[in-house]
Amino acid sequence: MIKTPLDDWISRKIGLQSGTLSSDAIEHYQLIQLRNTIALAKEKSNYYRKSLAAVDPNKIVSFDEFSKLPYTFPQDIKENPLNFVCISPNHIERIVSLQSSGTTGVPKRIFFTKEDQELTVDFFDYGMRNLVGPTDRVLILLPWESPGSVGDLLRIALERMNAYPIPYGPVSNTDEAIQAAVTYQANSIVGIPTQVLSMVRHKNGDLLQGKIKSVLLSADHVSNSISRAIEEKWDCKVFNHYGMTEMGLGGGVQCSARLGYHLREVDLYFEIINPETGEVLPEGELGEVVFTTLTRSGMPLIRYRTGDVSRFISGTCPCGSVLRSMEVVKGRVSGKKRLGKFDISVAELDEVLFSIENVLNYQCEIDERNGKDYLYVNIMKADFNNIDEDVVHHALQKILAVRNEVVKDRLKVVVNIDNQQFEGSNGTAKRQIIDNRKVKVHI
Repeated sequence: MIKTPLDDWISRKIGLQSGTLSSDAIEHYQLIQLRNTIALAKEKSNYYRKSLAAVDPNKIVSFDEFSKLPYTFPQDIKENPLNFVCISPNHIERIVSLQSSGTTGVPKRIFFTKEDQELTVDFFDYGMRNLVGPTDRVLILLPWESPGSVGDLLRIALERMNAYPIPYGPVSNTDEAIQAAVTYQANSIVGIPTQVLSMVRHKNGDLLQGKIKSVLLSADHVSNSISRAIEEKWDCKVFNHYGMTEMGLGGGVQCSARLGYHLREVDLYFEIINPETGEVLPEGELGEVVFTTLTRSGMPLIRYRTGDVSRFISGTCPCGSVLRSMEVVKGRVSGKKRLGKFDISVAELDEVLFSIENVLNYQCEIDERNGKDYLYVNIMKADFNNIDEDVVHHALQKILAVRNEVVKDRLKVVVNIDNQQFEGSNGTAKRQIIDNRKVKVHI
């Protein structure tokens, strides 16, 4: 098994020879960079000048000391993003506006310098070497037309390794995306999970069978059922990437072992915390992902709460890397809704619904009428293929919260199946459970 290329990449970045990277060396480097980031933020950022007023960067000599610093929340950025900027506006190369799913009002705005974006390109270059090499042809199904967008940075990274990028963009017409892959002889694909799944389950999806060697799924949480469907249909290997705009688009990527993500530890410091108490959790415990930027100059973020749920994986990765592995993110802290005594989550819905042949996507809402909960599941199916409604009901019964409430006659499940694309489904909007109830829990 090939060790992740990120080990030697990080060795080079922190001044070590290839093959000499160690956990101690990474931690020593990260503590230095944490102090530097705190010093920069205190001096240049109006927000951190206030929130870290009592903090002396030179006294942050351990991760325990660092864990006493206050968190940064998405709402803090949304309220006044300019308060986080640490550089002259003339040096800002790109501004990204983020509107969370289901929300209204002013979006978060994230600022990057040219140097900040170069850090991401460098990570993409080495992270992609798990999947592709020189001469490989990579179809990019991510936004790319704007300079500095995720697809554009990935294009630059692929060109550096002498691979051949094929910028396409998010999939709005599945047949056209398949034909583009065929026409340009793509043998690797980077895209949004449900959009790649739509290609696999399209009537012409067989055209790519045996021609795609690797797929990288990004920009959304990935269920095992989606990865399995892609691998079985195209006879390829599926890898997962973890990132968000706030962390500079790239955060971690799976190696050849395809277990957890190996993290971008040269540019980011990660923690897993209890989302309710804020306590840092030990390795192996499930909690909320928190990160701190280590090398960003335009808009550094300190202890930023992502809302994603994961855990650090104990032990050494089978690939032999000394980098930490983080379990593949399946959902968000806010992604669970209560049904009776149990929770239902997007991760559970993903697993059971995408395991059904011909399901491409779904929407889910919970409502309440006359003292009974109603679970509405709208299924988007592949064209020219039918889905038995009973199969969907049976799949949903595998979820404990659904099964328990149906048996007690406190929940009615209503399934609708059609082939109409949902609003926003050709973009990067993530699935969520919309809860319209006034009273959320049975007593």
